[in-house]
Amino acid sequence: MPTKKIKKKKTKNKPEGFAFRVKIGEYEVEIKGAHEEVTKTLENLPNLINNVHKAFENVKPKTVATLTVKTEPPPKAKRGPKPPAQKYPKIRSVANCESATLRLLETDWGKWRPRTMEELKDAMKANKIKYTKRTLEGTLNKLADKGMVRRWNTNTGFVYILAEEKPQSS
Repeated sequence: MPTKKIKKKKTKNKPEGFAFRVKIGEYEVEIKGAHEEVTKTLENLPNLINNVHKAFENVKPKTVATLTVKTEPPPKAKRGPKPPAQKYPKIRSVANCESATLRLLETDWGKWRPRTMEELKDAMKANKIKYTKRTLEGTLNKLADKGMVRRWNTNTGFVYILAEEKPQSS
């Protein structure tokens, strides 16, 4: 029997790819290459991040919102009973504090601007709905945790507004 010689193929050792990804806010940068090249680049990371941030800063649109509230001067002479300083929305009867809060925030009054807990409490009072401050505070915290209400801190305290609905992917 003749013997066959099997040729061995030589394979080149390819340097393995290496990637490093950094996310800053809503922007993300990825560095790919050989391990040594990426690590050398990472030594210069503070300068790179600064340059990337400046580059994205030029791309980011600048938006500024200004809110102006106009008030009417007080009437000079008294004309009967004083009208309420703020008109609150009317809501139908509710089963609990959560549904009362959501119904108030679903109205034009609640959508117009974020509302403080005190404003929500006053609106409930105007609708003859009574909950303690502690109950309302707990309800607002639960709604914020569930993602149904957005909350952020301002110089006047926390404000609340309905969370925008996210489109459901099919």
